[in-house]
Amino acid sequence: MKGPIVGLTPLVDTERDSYWMLPGYMEGVAQAGGIPIMLPLTADREQISRLAELCDAFLFTGGQDVAPELYGEERVPACGEIARERDRMEQRLLDEVLRMDKPLLGICRGIQFLNAALGGTLYQDLPTQRPTPLEHHQCPPYEKPVHRVELLPGTPLRELLQKETLDVNSYHHQGVCRVAPELRVMAAAEDGLAEGLYMPGKRFVWAVQWHPEFSWKTDADSRKIFSALIEAARL
Repeated sequence: MKGPIVGLTPLVDTERDSYWMLPGYMEGVAQAGGIPIMLPLTADREQISRLAELCDAFLFTGGQDVAPELYGEERVPACGEIARERDRMEQRLLDEVLRMDKPLLGICRGIQFLNAALGGTLYQDLPTQRPTPLEHHQCPPYEKPVHRVELLPGTPLRELLQKETLDVNSYHHQGVCRVAPELRVMAAAEDGLAEGLYMPGKRFVWAVQWHPEFSWKTDADSRKIFSALIEAARL
């Protein structure tokens, strides 16, 4: 099989009325042997079904906050900008991806959306709802590690990287609160925040809170995460 096609959910700039993509997502996929394409922003069920069939794997990217109504909560003042059309798109796309059992990697917003869409909850704003001395919202350079996560025994990320801890970069203000019933934690920050999730029983459904799209050029473990997605798509 030649390079698998990986569909990336689009980043949305509401101020400029545009869709865009950080090059690190595409470069991370490409260097691992995949062919990255940015998906259109659509909640049309037929289009999403066609896209799910077309692509061999998917990457749910970062971006705006997940709408609290998705996980049954009212919005708090510290909750940031919401992109409801993207929430609708990703919900329908996730349903198709899971039905077809295609590989999926979530990054930053991706882990948050995956958890919320499957019945978990989120901290809408970590500084006000879960204060911690740990750095979760770093300043540039974004590829620089700022805290450590524990890789839990018996989880796929621990098996992939063959290490107990991992130093990661961090740029988020929301986070996983209650873990969705179908998901399991595979990485946790030193303050206990869940930073890596996976879905047992699926070919490859992983999500991380940190940013391998910023660090893949300098960090071998970030490259391994992208490679794991591509290898799963080849199966």
